[in-house]
Amino acid sequence: MSKEKVAVYISKELYERVKKFIETQGGFSTIEEFVEFVLNEVISEEPTSYTMSKEDEEKVKERLRALGYI
Repeated sequence: MSKEKVAVYISKELYERVKKFIETQGGFSTIEEFVEFVLNEVISEEPTSYTMSKEDEEKVKERLRALGYI
C-alpha cells in the first residue's frame, strides 16, 4: 500500500478540538495520525444489522397498538 500523502482540509475549530482530544486522551502522536485512524475505522466498518430482542419487539408492538397502528 502506498504511503504517499495528500492534503485534506478541515475547519480550524475541528482541528483545535482534535488537538485538545489528543492532548487529554493520548494514544496518538499527531493530528494526522488520529485523522487517518478515524477515517480507516469508518470506511472499514462492516454494515451492522440491528436485531431486536423479543422483549423490545413486544414493547414496540404495544406502543404501536396504543397509537392505533396495529
